[in-house]
Amino acid sequence: MAEYSINKGIGRPAEFKGLKSQYLFIFAGGLLSVFIVFVIMYMIGINQIFCIGFGVVSAGTLVWGTFHLNDKYGEHGLMKLQATKNHPHFIINRRRMIQLIARVNRKGGDV
Repeated sequence: MAEYSINKGIGRPAEFKGLKSQYLFIFAGGLLSVFIVFVIMYMIGINQIFCIGFGVVSAGTLVWGTFHLNDKYGEHGLMKLQATKNHPHFIINRRRMIQLIARVNRKGGDV
């Protein structure tokens, strides 16, 4: 009878070279966009040295930035950061202080 090993990675986030979850998509999408811009610049006729320099600098900055964000915020950090930006800083309440303190029944009488 054949022996099969158990997959111990179920439920764990996707990881590649230390990059986790959404950072993989940022990394792959960013490198793809840098490559597309590089090809467009080359096809237009811009100097080859300038195109290569732009590609290397852009790709290096993208790699550094992605790993920096991964180290700083962790697996779910960007989602948490976006949630805090959408959270209100204060709640405006325009009721009078007496109305806030007094208890009122649903039927309209005071208790």
